[in-house]
Parts: sequence; structure tokens; C-alpha cells
Amino acid sequence: MLKIRNAEFIVFDVETTGLSALDGDRIIEIAAIKIKDLKPIATFHSLINPMRDIPASATNVNQITIDMLTDAPTAEAFLPGIIDFIGGGCVVGHNVKFDLNFLCYELALSGRKLREETPAIDTLKMAKALIPYLSSYKLSNIARALGITIGETHRALSDTQLTIDVLIRLMDMAGDRNIDGLQEFCRHFSVEKPVFRIAAQMNQGLLF
Repeated sequence: MLKIRNAEFIVFDVETTGLSALDGDRIIEIAAIKIKDLKPIATFHSLINPMRDIPASATNVNQITIDMLTDAPTAEAFLPGIIDFIGGGCVVGHNVKFDLNFLCYELALSGRKLREETPAIDTLKMAKALIPYLSSYKLSNIARALGITIGETHRALSDTQLTIDVLIRLMDMAGDRNIDGLQEFCRHFSVEKPVFRIAAQMNQGLLF
């Protein structure tokens, strides 16, 4: 039985122009760090040119401006590379459904998708199960509750690293409950990945 401490996880985060890919918002930064035996072994990271304006409300959160993205690759050019980067690992994120909605939608626009067998673990789901007394489950609040030092936030790479720190602490807590095998770990803390089918004739990315 593969133990979670020895498994391969790809922890990722995205920054976006807004809250809904279906309403036209797009990824403007993605970061993913692959860990094995609880140690980082590879990084996948880039700013992304969304080919659209960035609302001031988004820039106020992540400090990413349109000028920073002029020479960045487009989602179609860069994002499909994450499929091979993930390989046979397990993806992880905090409130991972948000990030997966954007990533899977962007991939669908390029005719790609994550592998069906790729599990998706949510550290938000983990924290609610393992630390049920918190008043807020924001990533920074969970980190503080676990005694983790917080640096820069609301940028993909720094949030990914913070998620790794939180994940490892929560893994220890799960282990205390004898949830230390990968299969059982996924059964307790995984979420379903979204599936988007994009109509080829609809150039605005509408769904059917």
C-alpha cells in the first residue's frame, strides 16, 4: 500500500481576472509544484496572457497588471503542458474546485483535459474535517492555526508553497487518524474534477 508521505502530489494555484470562467474570466498566472516523499522535485509556473483586459478589482488582489502579461504565453500555448507535468500524480489545491474549474475550462478550449484517473485533493476539505473548530477556512487562517509562517499571498507560486506547508501538516493529522494510505486518503479528501465539453462551432467558449 502506497503511503501518502511517499506519494507524488502536484500542488497548484491559479490567479485569475475574476471568479467565473464561464462568464469570461481567465487565468493570468499558474503555479504547480510537484512533491514526492514530501520534498519538491519540479516546478511548473508562468504568467499567462489572457488576451483580454484585467479588471482593477483583480489587480487589487494579486497585483498583476496587463503590462506584466504582454510577453507572457497564452493559455492555449502553455497550460496543456501541465497534463504531462502531473503525469501519474495527484493534484492538490486549497478550495481546489475553484482552480480546477478554471484550469479544466481553459484546457477544454484547447480540446484537452486532465486524465480521468488523476485524483484531486482539497486542503479545504481536509482542514474542515481535521480542524473543525476554526471560524474561517481561508488558507492564511489555516496556516496561522497550524503555526505556519505566512509570506506573500495572492500570487500563484507563494500560495502554492503555503498550500504545501498546510498539506504536510494536515497529512500528519490525518496520519494520527490512521488515514495514511493513498487510496483511503483520496477517499476522504478528494473532490470530483469538472468536465467541460466545448461546442466547436461556438467560438465564444459556450457550453452544451
